[in-house]
Parts: sequence; C-alpha cells; structure tokens
Amino acid sequence: MNKTVVVNVVGLTKRLIGEHTPFIKSFLERGSASYIQPILPAVTCSVQSTYVTGKWPSEHGVVGNGWYFKDECEVKFWRQSNKLVQQNKIWDDLKAKHPDFTCANHFWWYNMYSNVDFSITPRPNYLADGRKIPDIYSHPAALRDKMQATLGTFPLFEFWGPKTTINSSKWIANAALLTDKEHNPDLTFIYLPHLDYNLQRYGLDFSIIAKDLLEIDTVVKDVVLHYEALGANVIILSEYGITNVNRPIHLNRVLRKAGYLAIREERGLELLDAGASNAFAVADHQIAHIYCKHLESIQKIVDLITPLEGVEKVLYGAALDEYHIAHERCGDIVVVADNNSWFTYYFWLDDAKAPDYARMVDIHKKPGYDPVEMLTDPKDKLVMAKVVGKLLKKKLGFRTVMDIIPIDATLIKGSHGRITEDQEDFPIFISNYKTAVKKESITAIEVRDLIEDHLLN
Repeated sequence: MNKTVVVNVVGLTKRLIGEHTPFIKSFLERGSASYIQPILPAVTCSVQSTYVTGKWPSEHGVVGNGWYFKDECEVKFWRQSNKLVQQNKIWDDLKAKHPDFTCANHFWWYNMYSNVDFSITPRPNYLADGRKIPDIYSHPAALRDKMQATLGTFPLFEFWGPKTTINSSKWIANAALLTDKEHNPDLTFIYLPHLDYNLQRYGLDFSIIAKDLLEIDTVVKDVVLHYEALGANVIILSEYGITNVNRPIHLNRVLRKAGYLAIREERGLELLDAGASNAFAVADHQIAHIYCKHLESIQKIVDLITPLEGVEKVLYGAALDEYHIAHERCGDIVVVADNNSWFTYYFWLDDAKAPDYARMVDIHKKPGYDPVEMLTDPKDKLVMAKVVGKLLKKKLGFRTVMDIIPIDATLIKGSHGRITEDQEDFPIFISNYKTAVKKESITAIEVRDLIEDHLLN
C-alpha cells in the first residue's frame, strides 16, 4: 500500500488560501485539487461520515452533529460511538480485503469503538464532585498515557469554549506524528479544527483571521513535511466553508408562541421538554430539524415557518429524499437558513428564565448547537476577574459554575450548514498526488474512493 494521510483543515476554502497560508498555497500549486460539492447538512459529523463511508446521510444516518433520539425522548449532540454510523467505513472495507492494513484516526468524529488500529478522541473525565478534567480516550488504552506523558494533557479548554487557541490543533498534529513514528499506519486521519473558531466568531474578516490562517498553515506544514519525507501521499481537505452571517433565527421561540413547545419550570428557570412537545426544533448552525409528534401538524408548521425572515428552504416529504437526508433520525421538517442567517436553539422568552446551561459551555445539555459558547460578554469588563475567582473557588473545593457565556446570538458573525452558492466557499480536496483529482468538482460521496485510490494505486 501507498502510505496515505488525510488532513482535515476545518473551514478551509479556496477563498482562504493565499498570502496568509503560504505553505498550503504552495501545496495546492504543486499538486492537484478539486472543489467538493457541499452536502446538506454541511456540518462536521455528517460530512465526515459521508467522507469515510462514501454514502449520503440518508444511508449512514448521521443527519447532523446531533438529533432527537426518539426512543429516549432526548436531544443529544456530539455522541462518540462509531456504531452510530450505519454503514461500513473505508477502514472496515480495506481490512476485509487486506488483512495487514492498518489505520489511525486522530479526532475525526465517531472515533470510539471503531475498527481502526489506533485512535484518540477528546473524552474529559467527569468527577463525582462535579469537576471536568481534560483527558482523551484512546485505542489501545495505553496510547492515551503515552500521548499525554509525551505531549502533556490534551488542552481541552483550548479545543472548545472562549479560550480556544491553536494549541489544541498543534497537540492533535503532534499526537498524529507520534503515532506515526511508533506504529507507521498505512492510513492516517487528522482533524485540525483551529479555523472553525474565529471564523464563527468574526466571519471572513481578514484583519482578524489572518493570524489564525498563518497559525494553521504552520501546523499543516509540519505535518505535511513529516509525511512527505516518508514518501506518503498527502490529502488536505475540509468539510465546509464558513460564510458571513448577521441574523440569528429563534425557531423554538416561534414554535413556542404558536403553542407547540412544552416547557417545564424548575427553580425558576425554564427547560424544553422535548418528549412532551408537539413540535420543537433542533438547531444545528444553518439547518434545523423540526420533529412533530402529530403528522397532521406538519403542513401547519411549514406554513408558520416558511414566511420567516432568513428562512430559505423548508423541506419535508419527497424534498428530504432530493437532498439525501431522509432517514428515521431526520426531522419531519428540515429548515435551511439563507446566506445571512443561522438558527439558535433558544426557547425561552425571558433571559431571566433561561436555563443555567445557557450561560455555560455545556455541549451535552443544550438541545441544539450553540456557537456563542466560544465567547464571553464583550460588555463585561470584569469577566476575566470573575473567571479567576471561580477557578479559585473550585481549587478550594467549593462548587461553582462557569456561567460566563452571554445570551446574545448577534455576536456570531460566521456560520455554515447550508449549501453555499459560490465555489470559493465550497470545501476543498487537495492532493500531492498530481493525477489524483481529474475533475474541477467532486461529490462528497466520491471522497472515500479517492482516499482508497491514494492507498492502492
């Protein structure tokens, strides 16, 4: 087999490659490249699952970064079991044909309990006293200790939240190189999320994101030079392009005012009761799944949602098949935002009654995706003093919560999830294998076979 590495530079598009990414620019110029036609939804878990299976979301079942688990009556985001992907992955097929084939996966999603030989994925420890300790999960288990003994503890709080930095992507890259030196796998997947952060915070403002582009370019250079020195085929790709937005849409508030949501009040704060609701929306960037308890409500909700400012498409019935998203996990209605808009999960009408998790980084409790978790309140000049005080309380053994996240969706300036119009905002596939890509544009389901071609041809 030809040693191959797939480097996922999240958010990378042709529009971003240039003076601030000198190495990636040179890699593009000396190799071959293609635009990847975006899928719906253009979000991490769906796209990665499509790339590694060569199947649409309607086939592999990953209809978003999270969905409504109907048997449990709960919305769950960022699950990790590979068994949630309902199709064979590229490594499953290759192992069946080539018993000696080996594969490593560094932080691509649904990484737990897969058939790869070496894997690492974020997995904090939740202690009995309420603390969350940064950590990873690995296979084999000893790989975790080796990684963190050599590289230090994975910087979880720089991977997501207000403190995100290049350090998390650097750590993942260095872990991949360490795995490669120790085990020399045939195929390696590497996830570098750095561009995701400020592109969502600030949009395509190059006066701000130039620094982020240069930082990720340097990490990519280190990775590529390592693998090319070994004669490896190197693929750089992305999942989606992030574009500017200026309008948050609160679908759950609309549904609540129309009488569809069930709300429980506990300790003076409100919670969405999905199982008791007649209809509710699971927001995921620029798409939202609306789940309806009664099918006869679908048309009424379509009529309610369609006129909303910022809504571009309202898909249901046969239209879900057209976009390859129809699956039992999918909402009865899928709403797509226009190019200036995105969907929040917000369901309360009074911020004083917002649930406690609304002001915290808590990706597992929120019934939808919340990019505002990457920000603190810019109007609060004492926020860092509050953080220091809360950390001190934790060290002294007192219980406290990091309720420092604002409830202001207008702070978000970039989003993704819809199918963008301009190819410059499409995800991209670049290879150092000059004849690898023969078309200007490929579908997302073609990525899996292109990766196999790099290995076998």
